[in-house]
Amino acid sequence: MLSLVIFLPLAVGLGLYAVPRLGARAVTWTWIAACAVDLALVAAMWIGHGTDGGISYETDARWIPSVRAGYHIGVDGLSLPLLALTSLLFLACAIYSLRQERQVRAFAALFLFLQTVSLGLFAALDLLLFFVFFDLSIVGMYFVIAGWGHGDRTRSALKFFLYTFLGSLVLLLGFIGLYLGAEPHTFDMVELTRTPPLAGSAGLAGLVLLAIGTGLAIKTPTVPFHTWLPPAHTDAPAAGSAILAGILLKMGTYGFVRIAMPMLPDAWRRYAWVIIIVGVISVLYGALVAYAQEDLKRLVAYTSVNHMGYIIVALGAAGAAGDQAARRLAVTGAVTQMVSHGLITGALFLLAGVLYGRAGTYDMGRFGGLAGRAPVFSALVAAGAFASLGLPGFSGFIAEFQIFTGVIGSGGAGLAVVGALAIVGILITAALFLRLLHRAVLGPPGELTARVTDLRPSEAGAIVPLLLLAVVIGVAPRLLLDVIEPISATVVSLVAR
Repeated sequence: MLSLVIFLPLAVGLGLYAVPRLGARAVTWTWIAACAVDLALVAAMWIGHGTDGGISYETDARWIPSVRAGYHIGVDGLSLPLLALTSLLFLACAIYSLRQERQVRAFAALFLFLQTVSLGLFAALDLLLFFVFFDLSIVGMYFVIAGWGHGDRTRSALKFFLYTFLGSLVLLLGFIGLYLGAEPHTFDMVELTRTPPLAGSAGLAGLVLLAIGTGLAIKTPTVPFHTWLPPAHTDAPAAGSAILAGILLKMGTYGFVRIAMPMLPDAWRRYAWVIIIVGVISVLYGALVAYAQEDLKRLVAYTSVNHMGYIIVALGAAGAAGDQAARRLAVTGAVTQMVSHGLITGALFLLAGVLYGRAGTYDMGRFGGLAGRAPVFSALVAAGAFASLGLPGFSGFIAEFQIFTGVIGSGGAGLAVVGALAIVGILITAALFLRLLHRAVLGPPGELTARVTDLRPSEAGAIVPLLLLAVVIGVAPRLLLDVIEPISATVVSLVAR
């Protein structure tokens, strides 16, 4: 069933070219139907998996026997929420694209390809398989930005590709280091987690962690590896930005939890404070630079650097000495933040796309009084802003509360200071979103306000469910936490070995 979930979008994407007379509208509805079926299958897997802390829906077939690499896939409490997020966000982007007119068949096929790649990565239990999907995601997003973006799209796409492809090569070096350090040599994640390689070689383990950490940090991205992100987001189409922020960035943070922490536990503990400091810098830098932006899309892009920083802080704290229950809470908060950020930031990028589609710019200074002109759009912008800054009642609050409680509760004055600095990031985020609401939504009309009309049904149908689910998780978090908590406890125990 898991293989069907992964490859169904790709099969439909290829099938779109088997029926050349299919019109643009029919292509988009076929795309929507494929995404809806995929989401239904993931929901069925969620029900079947339950709250079991182990791996389910597992397939392990030989692929490259000479290096003990296999087509090994499965789901657990870490991958299942991200599979669900992936299916939902791709469905939202398909609905949002109902009015897409340019090269619709290629656009839909490319997104279906990206959906298969993303689902495959989150289900992969083999390092080589993980790397294949990781690399293919870079190729897919490059063509999305270069083919359907705006502004200096070619340069932004090239910068994105070169930067992240370099990161993937460094990541591959780290994977080879894990393979060579394992006895017997293998790329199987389950075996590498069960018996961590390089356990007796602190120096080599540190170098392998550096390679893997750098590759994943570029994808996440964390400071100072974030510079590809703002131009890529600014020049990408709205649906591309939603997938880039909501799904592709999570490949980095997911890799830290799935690979770096359990396979290099000694090195992770040894360099925990380096990881924490990098996370804190990303939190504060991302928030401060976002506050200075006049471009709405760049603002949301830099808040992604800020929110990914919270995840890195939490994962670093899980490797620091301290209370085990608090460290489990920090990891749970980090995984919850991955899901929350995907929902909220995906919705915000789609809303930014609505603004660009009406007026051809993201410049907040040229809008004002949108609440009177487009009340539904303005209400959703306000909801997205409050959700992103972590207001109670939204999923962001659940995630950040767990992160701060886990980091501070891990013990020690140093982690208390880290928690306090991270909270400053929330204050800056609140200020920047209130500034956005004051400038663009409230106040006197701007020069381009008259061009803005309210949401179309396809736009509302894509954005509203994302924000509603953020509210559902904020009000009833057990639906998500019951799945995540068992794997969080497992990760913390593996790191503590």
